[in-house]
Amino acid sequence: MKLSEYASLDATDLGKLVATKELRPGELAGLARRAADKLNPEINAIIEIYSDAEELKGSEDGQFPGVPFLRKDLGATEAGRLQERGSRLFEENVATVDSYLFQKAKAGGLRTIGRSTVPEFGTSGDTQSLLHGITRNPWNPDLSAGGPSGGSAAAVAAGIVPIAHGGDGGGSIRTPASFCGLVGLNPSRGRISGGPNRQDPNFGIARQFVLCRSVKDMAAALDVFAGFRPGDPFVICQPEITYISNLDRPAGKLKIGVALTKWGDTDVDPEVFQVVSDAAGTLESMGHDVEEMKSPCEAGEYTKILLGMKYLGFSGLEKEARAFGRKIDDTTLEPVNLALFEAARDQPLAMATETYEVVRKFRAHVGEKIQGYDLLITPNMPMISMKHGLYATTSRSYSAASWMEMDEAVYLYLGAFNVTGQPSVSLPVGVSAGGFPIGIQAVARFGDEPLLIRVSRDLEEAMPWKDRQPRIHAGRDFE
Repeated sequence: MKLSEYASLDATDLGKLVATKELRPGELAGLARRAADKLNPEINAIIEIYSDAEELKGSEDGQFPGVPFLRKDLGATEAGRLQERGSRLFEENVATVDSYLFQKAKAGGLRTIGRSTVPEFGTSGDTQSLLHGITRNPWNPDLSAGGPSGGSAAAVAAGIVPIAHGGDGGGSIRTPASFCGLVGLNPSRGRISGGPNRQDPNFGIARQFVLCRSVKDMAAALDVFAGFRPGDPFVICQPEITYISNLDRPAGKLKIGVALTKWGDTDVDPEVFQVVSDAAGTLESMGHDVEEMKSPCEAGEYTKILLGMKYLGFSGLEKEARAFGRKIDDTTLEPVNLALFEAARDQPLAMATETYEVVRKFRAHVGEKIQGYDLLITPNMPMISMKHGLYATTSRSYSAASWMEMDEAVYLYLGAFNVTGQPSVSLPVGVSAGGFPIGIQAVARFGDEPLLIRVSRDLEEAMPWKDRQPRIHAGRDFE
C-alpha cells in the first residue's frame, strides 16, 4: 500500500483491509512509522514510536484489527510504557497498570504504537512543554494544534495514524479537534470507564475517548470502548443496539437550540458564528425546529469550579513527587503549574466541599435552562486557532486565579458540558476564509450518544470534510 492511500483511509476502512487479509498489521504499523519519521520533525506531535511497533499483537476480530493507535501521554496508561505527563517532574516514569481503556483498545484490534505530546499535566489548551517542546498544527505550523490532546490531534490530522487516544476535562478533545479539522467526541460521564486507577477524575468532569476523522470511526470506537467496570462510580444505561448501527437510523425531528451570542465576556470570531449559523440552517432544512438560545451558564461559577478542581488535583502532587524521589520547584514544574501547586497547598479543607456544591448548583442551573432541547449547537472555541505561547503553562505572566479566569473565558462553551456530564462532539463542518478548519459543538441529552451519532452523520453528509487535507500530510509528496 502506498502511504498516500494509507493516509486517505479512516480507521474502519483500514481495519477491513486487515480483516480480509489484504494487509498485515505490521504493514500498517510500518506505514505509520514511515509517516512519523517524515512528518513528526515538522509538527512534534509524537514523543516516541515504540521500537516493537511492527511486532505488536492484538485481536483480529475487533472493530479496528491492526489499526495503528497513539496514546496521549496523560490519563490512561499502558503497563511497562513511559508516562511522563508532559512534566520534568515525572520524566522517565513507567506505568505499572494497563488502564481498562487500553485493555479494550487491544480487544478492539488497535495497536498502540507510541505516545503523543501533551502540555504539562494537561493544564493548558496549547500543547507545548519544557520537556517535549511545541506541537505544531499541520494546517499551519505557526498556529496551535490545541490541547491538551494536541499531539494526538496533530498526528491524526497529518495522516500519521487514523485514530488516537484523547482525554477531555474541559475541551481537551474538542479544542484540538476543532483546530485540526477532526471529529472529537467527549462521551457522557460514565460511558467510558477510567479504571482501575482513574475511575472518578474530577467527579466525572474528565473523560477519556479518541480523536478521529469520520463519524463512522467515532461510532465504531464507542462500540470498542463503552461500558462500565466494577467500582466505577457512574453507571449509565447501555444502548439496545450497537453504536455503529445508529448510522442506519434516522435522527427524527428535533428541537435544537443554537448559540449565536457569546457566553461570558469573550468575543467570538464572526467566522465562527457564521459556521454555527450555517450548520443550524442545514439542520433546519432537514426539518428540525431550530431556535436561538441564550447562555445557560454563569461564567463566574464555572471559574470557581475550574479553580477548585485544579486545587484538588494538585493537592496530592507533593506525595507523588516524594514517591518518585523528586522535589517540586521551578526545575521540575512549569511556572503556571507551580503557581497552582503553591496556591493549592494553602487551601482549607472546606474548599473541597465548597467546590462540589458549586458543581451541583451549576449542573442543576444549566440542566434547567436547556431541558426543553433535544440538541444544542454552539461554537466550539471563540477563535479559529491561536498562536503558540498565548496559552502556555511555560508563561510567567499568570497567577493561579488569573490563569483560571483566562481558561473560563476561552473554554466556557466546552467546559460547561464537562460539568453537566452530557455527551458533546466537535465536528469540522466549516472552513475559514484563510482555509483553516472551524469546528462546531453538538451537545445531546445525558447518555444520548446515539442521537449525536445520527445528527453528526447528517451533518457529515450535508457539510462534508473528508477530502480536506492540511498543508503537512502523509498523502503529499511522498511517492
